[in-house]
Amino acid sequence: MIKMLHKMGIRSHHAYAAGTASIGLAFASWALSTKAEKTRGLDRADRWGIFIGEWAPTFFALGVALRLEEGGMQETMGMGGTMPEMERGREADTDVFDRASSGMSHPATSR
Repeated sequence: MIKMLHKMGIRSHHAYAAGTASIGLAFASWALSTKAEKTRGLDRADRWGIFIGEWAPTFFALGVALRLEEGGMQETMGMGGTMPEMERGREADTDVFDRASSGMSHPATSR
């Protein structure tokens, strides 16, 4: 499903925007429902706000899934680093740290 959405041109920033908009829409629907449906009470307004408010996590989750799909596309196109390259970078950093600290004396051992 995520690949299909990605092929349709929907990107992660679209899903994030929809999630943010649904938060505002949840508040607006609650506020309008309290004014327009006074005879129905506050419970109905709360239900509308909660119903629309539940859309936000779904949109944000879709945004994360689409972001992962976009990242996968970048790796296959040679735009992103692969995991072995990242691991080699960490090993190189550790090597430099080991070489730098090997000649230093520690306060507890030097007397």
